[in-house]
Amino acid sequence: MSDPVVGVTDRRASRRSGRSRAAWVPLAYLAPAALLYGAFLLFPLGRAAQFSFFEWDGLGQSTFVGFGNYIALVQDEQLREAFLHAFVLIFFYAVLPLAIGLLLAALLTRAQVRGLGFFRTIIFLPQVIAMVVVAVTWRQIYAPDGPLNGFLRAIGLGDLARPWLGDYTFTLPAVGLIGSWVSLGLVTVLLMAGMSRIPPELYESARIDGAGPFQEFFAITLPSVRGEITVALTLTIVAALKTFDLIYVTTSGGPGTSTTVPSYEVYRRAFQLGEVGAATAVGVALTIVVFAINFVVNRIGDKK
Repeated sequence: MSDPVVGVTDRRASRRSGRSRAAWVPLAYLAPAALLYGAFLLFPLGRAAQFSFFEWDGLGQSTFVGFGNYIALVQDEQLREAFLHAFVLIFFYAVLPLAIGLLLAALLTRAQVRGLGFFRTIIFLPQVIAMVVVAVTWRQIYAPDGPLNGFLRAIGLGDLARPWLGDYTFTLPAVGLIGSWVSLGLVTVLLMAGMSRIPPELYESARIDGAGPFQEFFAITLPSVRGEITVALTLTIVAALKTFDLIYVTTSGGPGTSTTVPSYEVYRRAFQLGEVGAATAVGVALTIVVFAINFVVNRIGDKK
């Protein structure tokens, strides 16, 4: 005859063992992805952070300077200006496309426009085209003898014609509008996807209660696409802060330093000036800024 106490103990041990195995199963599935993530993202980021504490030209001996590169970063007026330009680009890459995209997506979704799938493809096209191609194309449009100035002269507004990418006042907004054009398609498609899932009954109930189009938009549409807005802002803010190829091809940071951005400063310091330690310090600082801004955006977006 078996001891009942022993049987209960065995069953409890078996259940604990089963729970232990069940807890490790998801981790086993995640392990390959975690290894790849660590090897190709976390490790290079850690190495960059390590380099940022040294004065190094990328070839010869390095000298440990501690936080010297970061102190110089804060004191560098040109670098502060580059970060300011990046924050200005957030308006063009994120805020402006979001405002236009909300209006455009609401109109297209509620109006049930024919050929909506074709329109989505067309408006999303800038996301598919390589940014270098986009930059070269817009550089031709902004040229002194380009289509934009030609159009202004044709309609009698020749006084407004100017070398858009060579003017200290208008160069940064001109580059920013390229970012707006690129981001608009992505933002609009994301918002249209979110708005298409809103039950029509909500709008019918609102109209029965006497709500107008603006009240419907702010009471139903806008709260329903909070998640899509958060995703759109996250993607476009990251694109604005890390933009490099657009600046490199269109202006190379000029005229003067009027369009320099942190990513371009990383390239200039590392490959033109041979200041790899200072360049990696800029890269680490930019990473922290991107993380902080998007952390705030996602925290706000997650609030009910």
